[in-house]
Amino acid sequence: MSTDFQRAPGTPQLPDTPFRFICHFVARYRWWYLAMLAMETLNATCGISIPYALSRIIKAVTGAHAQSMALVDALQGPLLLFVGLSAGEVLFGRLAGAIQIRLGPRQRQNVTRQIYHYLQYHSHRYFSNNFAGALAHRISETSMGVTQTLWSLITEFWPVVIVFGVSITLLYGAHPHLAAFVGIWAVFFIGISYLLARRAQPHAFRASSARSETTGKIVDSVTNLTSARLFARLGFEREFLEDSLSKELVMVRRSNSYSERVRWFQFAAAAVLKVGTLYYALTLWGKGLIGVGDFVMAISLSLLIINEARNLSRRFLEFFEFIGNVANGVHTIVRAHELVDQPQAGQVRIGAGQIEFRNVDFSYGGERKVFDRLNLTIPAGQRVGLVGFSGSGKSTFVSLILRLYDVQGGHIYIDGTEIRDFTQDALHSQLSLIPQDPSLFHRTLMENIRYGRIDATDEEVVAAAKQAYAHEFILDIKEQYNAMVGERGIKVSGGQRQRIAIARVILKDAPILILDEATSALDSVTEKAIQNTLDEVMRGKTVLVVAHRLSTIAHLDRILVFDNGVIIEDGSHAELLTKRGRYFDLWNRQSDGFLPESSNGEAAPGKRLEAQPAGSAQDEPLVIPPALVDPDSPPRNAPSIPYAEAK
Repeated sequence: MSTDFQRAPGTPQLPDTPFRFICHFVARYRWWYLAMLAMETLNATCGISIPYALSRIIKAVTGAHAQSMALVDALQGPLLLFVGLSAGEVLFGRLAGAIQIRLGPRQRQNVTRQIYHYLQYHSHRYFSNNFAGALAHRISETSMGVTQTLWSLITEFWPVVIVFGVSITLLYGAHPHLAAFVGIWAVFFIGISYLLARRAQPHAFRASSARSETTGKIVDSVTNLTSARLFARLGFEREFLEDSLSKELVMVRRSNSYSERVRWFQFAAAAVLKVGTLYYALTLWGKGLIGVGDFVMAISLSLLIINEARNLSRRFLEFFEFIGNVANGVHTIVRAHELVDQPQAGQVRIGAGQIEFRNVDFSYGGERKVFDRLNLTIPAGQRVGLVGFSGSGKSTFVSLILRLYDVQGGHIYIDGTEIRDFTQDALHSQLSLIPQDPSLFHRTLMENIRYGRIDATDEEVVAAAKQAYAHEFILDIKEQYNAMVGERGIKVSGGQRQRIAIARVILKDAPILILDEATSALDSVTEKAIQNTLDEVMRGKTVLVVAHRLSTIAHLDRILVFDNGVIIEDGSHAELLTKRGRYFDLWNRQSDGFLPESSNGEAAPGKRLEAQPAGSAQDEPLVIPPALVDPDSPPRNAPSIPYAEAK
């Protein structure tokens, strides 16, 4: 395990190499595995000893002078041994199977539970760089790979070791040279099979990675199937998948082709053993060095060994495929956590909710700095709007407060406490976010709203839904609050998802509230009603509102205008219009209340920007006397705004 491996406190101490990872999970059930190993040992010993009992019976029969029941009575000992070994093979085999069927699901769930726990603490950046479907597939493959690897070792390879060991011992009793022949063959066969299978491992690993990648792309495509249909891109998605399937097929064919070459060697080697043992045993019998019983035992044992050897090719290849699946999951998931709680971090409570940026430096992955020594204080209880063109730093500003990323320099404080002195759970439990495109769980509406506060009563959930104007549409659904919303909330409209998200935040009642164009998916009437509700929810809280529609922030206490990571203007709506700077220009240039995407006037993604007539605000800034500035009204000649937000 790496000594400098950074892990989030409280997460499972999972090793970061496949072998140690598997051993970690064996340790918890070590006594069950030892019991299973003992049962498999007895099972294999009984099975391979049956030819010995048979040889004793044949010796007695061939040595008899006449057929009689007295001879049968004299064979009572060998017959009982034969029966006992046959019964033992069944009994011990089924006892091992009974342990396996009970231990297997528990072990698989244990691996799934711990690796999912570890995955939860990876950073926002990590999940942005990995397909959710591929991660889920790797969790499944890793948990199955651990159990399959252990079963291969205990129920496949260990019995082979017993079979070879007992066979060579019995053959040595018949004739040392016969045992030497089989023993030398076994050593070379197992050694070469292992080396060939090791060379097959990279091919199996690449094939497993290709399958995970394909699964991730399928999940991503299925998740966005509605978009593909509405853009008439169903054929394109099939071609996109076909490209991934073609690459996967190349990897799988290489793996299978190499595996087939390994099987050719092993089947040929098994044939050599069969012919060689038969010929050598006949030679020894012809010279009178072994009897008929030993001859039959030698042939029976060689056939059993051949049967095990033929399966050994499959077992080695499957074993390394299982190891490859485990390695794939371990190397993908059991990596250093980017964001971890500091040793001194605690359950700090946010009281008033003052936010301060002090000399903050930040960049994404060493690229151009987004913020360079940013300093800003947002007093407790202040309602602040964040505006600026796309890429100006608004979302990064919010992400740093949420600690989705860590700053490279400087500090961020809430109520005078550095946010890294909060545990992440403590910080996030006291911040509420309403995103522009909220995602819901494929659970009931009741469960989705209650996610804001797990211990909330049904009555409190309904009250929050009423405040968010969600209660009415919920009652129109057949199952009402028990209705499932579908994956990512696909069964409800965008506006309904937004209202559910708002209800969830109302229930959470955190002291700091962040809204990212939270009402953009709503119709004008509902938006106005919910805006009134949000104004009530904002009361007494520190509020940050990221907005493209300036009318939604005109009534806030303060507005920050971002440009390339710099806050170029700071003041109230009226003050900023009076300054006639960037905000004044944005207010004049907005269309249907929305900002353009950039300074060249292109519309923001998903936002409509209508053509402006010549001589309008887009060509020449409009001069507005300070006395006429009214946050309740748009500027003269500016595009109409659906409704006034000011109170």
